[in-house]
Amino acid sequence: MIEACGVVKGYRTPAGYLKVLDGLELSVAAGEMVAVVGASGVGKSTLLHVVGALDRPEAGSVTVAGRDLASLSADGLAAFRSAEIGFVFQFHHLLPEFTALENVMMPMLIARRSEAEAKAAALALLGEMGVAERAEHRPAMLSGGEQQRVAVARALVRQPKVLLADEPSGNLDRETGDRLHDLLRRLNRERGLTILVVTHNERLAAASDRVLRIEAGRLGAAPGAIG
Repeated sequence: MIEACGVVKGYRTPAGYLKVLDGLELSVAAGEMVAVVGASGVGKSTLLHVVGALDRPEAGSVTVAGRDLASLSADGLAAFRSAEIGFVFQFHHLLPEFTALENVMMPMLIARRSEAEAKAAALALLGEMGVAERAEHRPAMLSGGEQQRVAVARALVRQPKVLLADEPSGNLDRETGDRLHDLLRRLNRERGLTILVVTHNERLAAASDRVLRIEAGRLGAAPGAIG
C-alpha cells in the first residue's frame, strides 16, 4: 500500500541546507499498522508529509495505493490526497465555527457530494467513534478526546485507503490517549485500514504490527519491536 524508495528530502535554513531524509526506504502492506518512532527533529513528520503527498521528495520515489506520486500534477496530488489519504494530527485542527457534524461533513461537501449523503456518512462515523451525541456541539464544547475522535471521523469520511497519524495522542492524557489507541487499532482490524503513525507513545507503538525507528534520515526496526 505504501512504498518509498531512496527518498531524499531536506530544507534550506539560515545555517544552510539540512538533509532530513537520506535514502529512506519504507514498505507498508495493505491492512498493516506501522509505528515510526525517533527523537524530535529526525524527520518523522517530514516522512508523513512526503507519503501523504503534502510535499515532494528531492530524490527517490513514493507510491501509495498503486499511484506513483511523482506522476501526479499539483491538482492531481490534491485530488489523490483528498480521496485516498486521511490525516490525523496532534492538534485536531477542527474548524471552531462549525459543529462536530459540519466538520466531519466538510471533506465530502468540498468533493461536491450531496449534503444528504455527507450528513448520513458523517453521522454514521460519529456514531462509530462514540461521539454521536456531540454532533451539534462546536469544538470548544468538546473534551480533548472527543475532539480527536471527531478529527478521526473527518479523516475517514471519504473512506481513504491510508490513514496517516502524526502524534495523535500527544495532546491527550494517558487514559484518553489509550482509548484513542484502541480506536485506531480497531479501525485497522475491522476496516482493514492501512495506518502509518508517528508517535513518542510507547503504548501506541507497541499496539502496532511493526515499530520502525528513524535515525540519520533512514528507517530500521526498533530494538525489541514487534515484527
